[in-house]
Amino acid sequence: MLLALTLHGCYLMQAAGGQLEVARSSQPIEQALAGAELDARTRGQLELVTQARAFATGRLGLPDGRSFREYADLGRPYPLWNVVATPEFSLQPRLSCFPITGCVAYRGYFHEADAIAAARRLRRQGDDVSVGGVPTYSTLGHLRDPVFSTMLAWPESRLVSTMFHEMAHEQLYVRGDSAFNEAYATVIAQEGLRQWLLERRASQQLDAVAAASARERDFSALLLRTRERLATLYRSDLPAGSMRVAKQRLFGQLKFDYSQLRAGWGGFAGYDAWFARTLNNAHLAAVATYDDCVPGLERELAAAGSIEAFERRARELSRLSMDERRAAVCEPG
Repeated sequence: MLLALTLHGCYLMQAAGGQLEVARSSQPIEQALAGAELDARTRGQLELVTQARAFATGRLGLPDGRSFREYADLGRPYPLWNVVATPEFSLQPRLSCFPITGCVAYRGYFHEADAIAAARRLRRQGDDVSVGGVPTYSTLGHLRDPVFSTMLAWPESRLVSTMFHEMAHEQLYVRGDSAFNEAYATVIAQEGLRQWLLERRASQQLDAVAAASARERDFSALLLRTRERLATLYRSDLPAGSMRVAKQRLFGQLKFDYSQLRAGWGGFAGYDAWFARTLNNAHLAAVATYDDCVPGLERELAAAGSIEAFERRARELSRLSMDERRAAVCEPG
């Protein structure tokens, strides 16, 4: 810990302070439900959280740890903001390495002003930077991760799948491999949500989730094409000024391609805010952390035939080297 504080002192101090704030703001869900001050919507959502947690541990085999037993209202839109940075002519995020999690492609800040200040410092160094709010996170079972008040405004499918995603991190986490970890949790969440909705006979929600998944695949494919074009550009011998112009042209093409894709979605505008910004490498790197290994792990789930067999296969993959794991499930094919 002393070594970590020496290397990342200010950052770790804000993280410790933020986590303490979360702990102080949390109370057991049973205690919150026993109070008289909750409105009907909040009460119903907390009851849903309790049911979804029981389903996750009982039916999906996810760990019955300390997550989502408590409720926290921090009075802000997000508990955490992530900062992702890349060099100007690279799609590889700058890594931050820590004793427990290993190396990750972002830094998390509990207050938006701290995240914005960190982003400014990185931009002054010439990096591409993105700042994004994080609705919840996992401490891998080391602390009591609550359900945050802002999550309760979500529809059932998003709330439940997010819980399954974060609980999956407690079941399997490969130190230093964010892409595999996020993809594994995403696939567990998708399959868990499907089983949850089937049990509740929520056919309309199943149809909506299937449509959302199709749009997500379209979105990911669009970004992958742009990343491939940018990677080709960055490997070229163009002078920096010419490369900078070509880079901006490719990001402009990305926005145009999105407008064409969106036209076929029947008016769905859920990605508009993402594309409304001035995009850069860091935005693509942040999405890549969640998307790159998902198709390969979806294939593994289909081959396994059950969530239990898939979990065993994922553990086998976790014991490979990172290069072997990436070749097995994180490459197109």
